[in-house]
Amino acid sequence: MDPREFPTKGNLMLAKNSLALAHQGYDLMDKKRNILLKELMTLIDEAKDIQEQIDTTFTRAYACLQRANIEHGISKVQELAYTVPIEESIRIQTRSIMGMEIPHVKFDDKLNDLTYSFGTTHESIDMARAAFREVKALTLKLSEVENSAYRLATNIKKTQKRANALKNITIPMYTNLVYTINNALEEKEREEFTRLKVIKRMKG
Repeated sequence: MDPREFPTKGNLMLAKNSLALAHQGYDLMDKKRNILLKELMTLIDEAKDIQEQIDTTFTRAYACLQRANIEHGISKVQELAYTVPIEESIRIQTRSIMGMEIPHVKFDDKLNDLTYSFGTTHESIDMARAAFREVKALTLKLSEVENSAYRLATNIKKTQKRANALKNITIPMYTNLVYTINNALEEKEREEFTRLKVIKRMKG
């Protein structure tokens, strides 16, 4: 028999404290799960909006690119595309939600960094450039939101697992332990009371 199960007042207090802590832990896990779920729902809606914006912007960007190809010729547009510098400003930072790190993507969007001359190009190039820059910004934002949503979903699963363990295993175990020790102590008290009555009667 586990020494913690011995029917003593000390063990009863310990079991009651453990039960109270298990209930407290379950309440905290439940609150955490609800907060994370709310955050996840917000991110899912945000990802859907961004995806729609990307689809619209991509359609516009390719239409502008098509027009630029017609006005300048494909080889000229390719030549201009090679002048676009490699993106090296992306930095991934993190922020915390309920003790969980989620990514925050930052980058320098230097809109005025032209790599070609206005005088030698048509407006279609400027429009295509602006649209594709917008697509880049939206894609980075979408990657941040989707990654955050994935991490939140994983954490919600873990939190749910812990909450279930407390609700279905730990709390019933300590509830049963409190009940068993309590009953045993009450039985002891009844036996002691009866014994004292018998002794008293014998002495009388």
